[in-house]
Parts: sequence; C-alpha cells; structure tokens
Amino acid sequence: MSDTETTDAAGGSSLRTPIVAVLGHVDHGKTSLLDKIRGSAVTAGEAGAITQHIGATAVPLDTISEMAGSLVDPADFDLPGLLFIDTPGHHSFSTLRSRGGALADIAILVVDVNDGFQPQTHEALDILKRTQTPFIVAANKIDTVPGWNPRPDLPIQATLQEQSDRAENRLNEQLYEIIGQLSDAGFSADMYWRVQNFRANIGVVPVSAETGEGVPDLLTVLMGLSQRYLKEDMSVDVGGPGAGTVLEVTDERGFGTTLDVVLYDGTLRADDTIVVGGTSGPIVTDVRALLQPRPLAEIRTEKQFEQVETVQAAAGVKIAAPDLDGAMAGAPVRVVRDRPVESVVESVEAELAELEVTTEEQGVVVKADTLGSLEAIADALGEAEIPIVRAEVGDIAPRDVAVASTAEEPKHEAILGFNVGVLEDAERAADEQGVELYVDDVIYQLVEEYDEHVTALERAQQEQVLDKIQRPCRFRILKDHVFRQSDPAVVGIEVLNGTLKRNSRVEKWEGNEPTRVGELKSLQDAGEDIDVARTGEQVAASIEGPTVGRQIDEDDELWTELPEKHAKILEQELAEEIPTDELEALRLYLEKHRKRDPFWGK
Repeated sequence: MSDTETTDAAGGSSLRTPIVAVLGHVDHGKTSLLDKIRGSAVTAGEAGAITQHIGATAVPLDTISEMAGSLVDPADFDLPGLLFIDTPGHHSFSTLRSRGGALADIAILVVDVNDGFQPQTHEALDILKRTQTPFIVAANKIDTVPGWNPRPDLPIQATLQEQSDRAENRLNEQLYEIIGQLSDAGFSADMYWRVQNFRANIGVVPVSAETGEGVPDLLTVLMGLSQRYLKEDMSVDVGGPGAGTVLEVTDERGFGTTLDVVLYDGTLRADDTIVVGGTSGPIVTDVRALLQPRPLAEIRTEKQFEQVETVQAAAGVKIAAPDLDGAMAGAPVRVVRDRPVESVVESVEAELAELEVTTEEQGVVVKADTLGSLEAIADALGEAEIPIVRAEVGDIAPRDVAVASTAEEPKHEAILGFNVGVLEDAERAADEQGVELYVDDVIYQLVEEYDEHVTALERAQQEQVLDKIQRPCRFRILKDHVFRQSDPAVVGIEVLNGTLKRNSRVEKWEGNEPTRVGELKSLQDAGEDIDVARTGEQVAASIEGPTVGRQIDEDDELWTELPEKHAKILEQELAEEIPTDELEALRLYLEKHRKRDPFWGK
C-alpha cells in the first residue's frame, strides 16, 4: 500500500491524499516551486519518503512536518500528506476532472511579485472561479526584492525579521499590489496570517522558489485548509473499483499507446478491465501493465519505470493496455471489477456527455489539447457570441480544414486551436483553401486574435460595399465660374457636405420635389482630372444634360441623387463608417425626402 494513505484495519474507508494543482503565468515560477518542494522533501526525509507518480508527486505528512518545522505538528492532522500535480499549467489543471468538476481539490496560484497579474494569471483565476476550486496565492520571487537578505528555507515571519525596513516595505508594496489585483478580479484577499475565514478570503503567502523562504508557510496553509475544509471529501473506499482521469495519452517504447492517469478514488490493479473515454465513445480494454517511475533520486537522471501490481487513490500511474489510440486527455477512466460492463460504459458516456460542447449549423472549428480545455474555450467563445460548428480534442488535421472551408460566411472559415499542433498536411490545405488558423496557449488571446480577424473582414466588406454605394453630397455652383453652358455644362463648384464622385447623377430640389438635371461626368482640380472632391474643396465639374441659365444656374444648390436602397444602407448599416460631413449631407437629404414621405429610406 502507498505510504500516502491511511486505511482502517478492515481495509475499507480511507482518507486519501488531497490533490494540489499549481497554476500561474509562464515564467512566474510554477515548475521551480514544485522542484523546490520535491528537493526539500528529499532533503528532509529520504529519497523514498516521497513517492514519484506519473504526473504527480506525493509528499507524506511526516516529511511536510520536517520541512515546515514547528508550523506543522503531525498529531494535528488525519490526512496522509499532499499529492502535487507536477505538470503545472492551467491547461493541465482544466484537464483534471472528476464527476463534472475539477479533479484538483485545492490549488496554488503562483504570481511573480515583480510582474503581478499577467494574461495567464487572469485565465487561471477564471478557471478557479468556474470550477469553484479553493486556492491560495504564492507570491513568488521575494528574494529578488532590492536589498533582500536571503534566509534559506525559513518561514516567512522569521525571514522578514532579518530584512531591512526598506526591503520589507518594498515587498509589502508589491504584495498589496497583488492583493489589489485579486480584489479587482472579485476576490477578497490578505496576507495568510491575517485571514480568519479562508472560505471567504484568499490567503497570500510570500515565497521564494529559489531560496525556499516561505515554503514552510505554503505547506502549512495547504495542510491546514485541506484538514479543515476538505477532510470529508477525502474519504474513499480504498478497496473499491478505481476512478480517475486521463492526464495525457503518450507513446511508451515497448508498450505502445499508454495513459497517464490520476486516480482519485478506489484501487486499480494490473489485471483490471477498464473503461476509458475516447474520441468515438467509451473504450473497453484490459490493463496489461501499471507503471510508475523509479524513486525520485533516480527519476531526475533517467526515465525508467517499475511495474506495480496495485495503485490506490490518490496517485498518478501510467496504464499500458490495448486499443488506447482513441483515448482523450481529460476523459474519465473507470475500473469495471465486479460490476456489469454496460453500466460502467453508461456512466462514462454520461460523463462524456456532460463535457460535450454545444455546436451550431454554422460557426468556427475548435480544437484543444484536452476535454477540460475544450470546455473552457467553448465557454469563452460562447461569452464572445462566436458560434462553434465542430469541437474536438487533438491536433488540427486536414479534415478540420475541410469542414472550415465549407462555411457559408467567410468569417467562419477559421480554426481555433488551443495548445495543439497543426499537422503539415492541414497547414498546406488551409493555405490552399483560404482557411485561417489561430493557435495559442492563452484562451482569451486566441479569442482576441479571431475577433481582430473578423473585425478586419467586416471592415473590408464594408469598404467594398461603400465603394459600390452612391455617397451623399451637397454642392453649390460658384458665381462667375461658368466655363461652358452645355454639352456638357462646365462650372466651378464648391462641395458643401459629403463626397462628390464622378459618374454621379445630379438633382436639384425645388420646394419638396427633386428633379434630375443630369450626370456629373468629370472633375478637375487645377487642370488635373480627379475622381472625388470632398467638403470645402472648389473644383471644375462637367455635367452632362443641363444648360446653364435653364435647368441650372450660378449659386444653385445641387445634390447627388441617392437611390432609396443606398440611403437606407448608409443610415442603418454604414453610419459609423462614413465621415461626419457625409453623415450631415445624408441627414439633410433624408430630411428633404421624408417631408414628402415619412417612411422614405426606412
């Protein structure tokens, strides 16, 4: 039996190890913090005292007590220790799911005291909020504060006593900046030693992954919160059929496709039949081998596995079994044992159905690395009102491009990939078929990139429409500027409002009635032909049709004739795209028409 479990004499009920996930922005020190905890654990105990699991590291209570010193008395705790998920990152956190919620029982959000909140910090907070996972904040890199005097592995209060007032004040400024950012995100927070109610307030723990300062406090708070708030949830049937979640699907030499699984309930044996969620539905298969890394001291230098007969929750394990090619990261794993296979398949189907993304007849194609992150990106797209036509786990493949290329609207000819690769054939097909590919490892940046693309497309479409639409213009024939009376009439004009274009029909209003007087054939400015004239410009205009002194005269106000349909599009769809002076010309033109017919252009 694992040294991280506590079992009663009958071998029935047991308190499992709480599962701790580590989240935070890239380069804020997630991996360094995990490495520090692991390294310190080896130093505090012995290499075998902590158990290296696939995707997780179990640190027993006695070792935590050694590391935390006087802060943790083992006699105060029933829980066996802590199991750290050591594939840090928010995407792996959202992978870890059980019974429709987050698999991690508690989380550490790592924030660099120098950088504060960054894009992935906000994203991690969104996931924590959505999954309602309790968490604490590790304010990392306190050793980089100017003037800091490092006191390796000391609790934070003890190390603060060794600092100058200037260094301590500087750190406090940075810590309260983070507390303010948490408040802006909707979380009440304070230094952990000032927090009375951890359900209502987030505890901030200053730490250094480099020197180990504050790490005793971090472990103490994690154990205290787990003991106080999670103890009831940690009760498992240790002998019951195992339940877990796929962390990764990998190829292992000699074993083929294998599953890295976090087991959160019951027991998994080397001869069990299991049901795993797959891309085409549940997979029923028999375990061939259960693999765990060799002890921690060796795992650092070589990647070798030992076969084990039994694994108990909570633990990480690699499962080798046939027919696992279609298995998905984030999918449930259930041991059948003495239950009907059909009922276990049904429960896996039900859990997969909970994770299904709602799709529409039209929309974008979405790919993600895991079921959990697929759900997270679908939520974000839903909030942005971006429809999804297909959503799947896996790299972007040619068939995804084929689906995207059949979209009715150009803006839907796109694939959004979260934390996935693009197969070479797919990239080539996308280029050939004009399908846009967007790949990112920050969800909101992915959505923003796509939004910018849609905005640019819409702008281009509007500009195309604008090019084809008659533009409103009011202009006046200048006195003493008649250069030719007719065939065509050539006169000097001044543009009063709007844009005057060649080949526009010209009309004149008398009373409430417009009369077409001709067609503007050309414009000249200082003898040079031009295509358009704008408000305030004075140019020579050649108008086919009228005779000066009959249909038109000096000082007449003339208009370009707007078809009713064009006026409607300009007012209702393109008002934000045309300049203010054109809007004014349009307003005056509509005013004239609506005196005759109130519904004109509506």
